[in-house]
Amino acid sequence: MTGRGVGRRIGAVSAVVALGIGGTFTAAQTASAAPAATTASVAAVQASGVDYATWQADVKAVIDQARPYVEQRTANAAGQQLAIVFDIDNTALETDFHPWYALPTPAVQPSLQLAQYAKSRGVAVFFVTARPGIIEAETKWNLKTVGYPVDGLYVRDLPDLFDKVSEYKTGKRAEIEARGYTIIANVGNNDSDLVGGHAERTFKLPDYGGRLS
Repeated sequence: MTGRGVGRRIGAVSAVVALGIGGTFTAAQTASAAPAATTASVAAVQASGVDYATWQADVKAVIDQARPYVEQRTANAAGQQLAIVFDIDNTALETDFHPWYALPTPAVQPSLQLAQYAKSRGVAVFFVTARPGIIEAETKWNLKTVGYPVDGLYVRDLPDLFDKVSEYKTGKRAEIEARGYTIIANVGNNDSDLVGGHAERTFKLPDYGGRLS
């Protein structure tokens, strides 16, 4: 998620807090069944110029390559501490296609299925996001509510708020490795989610030239 995406979401989710509510692949179009877009998502599509059904299909095309890799990588991996890392906005959750107040924000279904599959294969599931620490609890609640296994969630707090997003995310992956994990896959929709190493493979979901946060 870019800094632009953070700015767009902070005020909205802060209002929720006040209410006390707890190598790289490029996507290609494929035919797939996509959930019907809500009125709010239609408005988001019009604002961003991104078609929801096309986005769903493009995401699925990438995840369809990630799943067999996870299957192969986890075969005969007994005794290894493996992990997969996800970005959140428009990678794990459909942030730009739903209003902030319609909580929980729905999961990006192909990513959810990949996370659940990886967990079933003994892989720890981590999330590294540029969202600020003030909404950490709400973010974790959202992820768990829509079905994600959450072995760890990294958000931006001081002094991370002053780092470039790419540097911050690279540092957090290094922290995961320092805990003894081998990160077999890193999934995100922006280059800043993926650059910097500390992952065996990266899988890039579409952001359409920055039109999705």
